[in-house]
Amino acid sequence: MSGLWAQYATYNRLANETLYAACAGLSGAEYRRDLGAFFGSVHGTLNHLLLGDTIWMTRFEGSTHPSTNLGAILFEKFDALRLAREQMDRRIVHFFSNLPDGFEKQTVRYINNSGIDSSDPLSVILPHFFNHQTHHRAQVHTLLSQLGHAPPVLDLHRVLRPDPA
Repeated sequence: MSGLWAQYATYNRLANETLYAACAGLSGAEYRRDLGAFFGSVHGTLNHLLLGDTIWMTRFEGSTHPSTNLGAILFEKFDALRLAREQMDRRIVHFFSNLPDGFEKQTVRYINNSGIDSSDPLSVILPHFFNHQTHHRAQVHTLLSQLGHAPPVLDLHRVLRPDPA
């Protein structure tokens, strides 16, 4: 089963690279334009996605992450956010490529952002982790369309295909 999580981690990295390449073509005004998405703009959504990944990875690695506003802006500049995203994606790939046997059968205990002491099975949280990434990439995909830019293909089977023909 852990091979599946490593595959999702690789897909996540490649999909983020593809999405960030598309977002790099936005003007500063387009990048920050509030189009009514849950986190407002491409800028807000990409920051939220990195924050969510940071929180969950910290928990997966056995540490705690301080409660924060889920709409917090971690990086004001696109280039800094992109670099942090690349570092996070390498961290995710490394972690999920080296899972100990039975990891996904454990539970994770944490204090959520509402201050509630929680304990959830990783069999639920791991799919959530990767679905959360896909969900917010899809929002950015839609925002790119709304801004008049062609959104990239992010289908898993197309992103992971060695020859994208």
